[in-house]
Amino acid sequence: MNLAEGVQLVSFVILAVMMIGSALGVVLLSNVVYSAFLLAGVFVSLAGMYLLLNADFVAAAQLLIYVGAVNVLILFAIMLVNKRQDFTPFPTAWVRKALTAVVSAGLFALLSAMVLATPWSRSAATPVTNPIVAIAQHFFSDFLLPFELASILLLVAMVGAIILARREYLPEQITPSELPQTVLTLPERPRELIPAGSEKE
Repeated sequence: MNLAEGVQLVSFVILAVMMIGSALGVVLLSNVVYSAFLLAGVFVSLAGMYLLLNADFVAAAQLLIYVGAVNVLILFAIMLVNKRQDFTPFPTAWVRKALTAVVSAGLFALLSAMVLATPWSRSAATPVTNPIVAIAQHFFSDFLLPFELASILLLVAMVGAIILARREYLPEQITPSELPQTVLTLPERPRELIPAGSEKE
């Protein structure tokens, strides 16, 4: 093992630990704001995995779309809801937690068996000299319609987030009878009284 392979292995272990820890925090923490921030940590560590696979464009797209758009939209939704009450625990909540743990363990075992049973071949894959050009060619030829539909969907989501963020507080309408009735009076300037028949020089 040379130096490059050692650095790649250490980077993979750090990113894997970061991803697993952030994913567990997303699921186990009761505060949804912390869960949303840890979800950003999962997305960032996944972008690092893409960089280790020499997929720089996919890593940049992961950071721009998922961290910069989707996670920020989730944070906007959480902060706009502004739920200050704590979740009330149900008496049978442990049953759902146990079922969730069993299903998660089953999925993990199934994926692990699939990864171990799949014959991974490295010789058949041909390296691409410029992956951005190849992805752009597929985007604007074979996958043009899904690409445009995804663009429209992201535009609608962005407009909706802007409308929700710019929502102003509308006070309750007050009827004219509820308004306080105030009488406006102007102070008068005192004047001297001049008796009749007297002349003022």
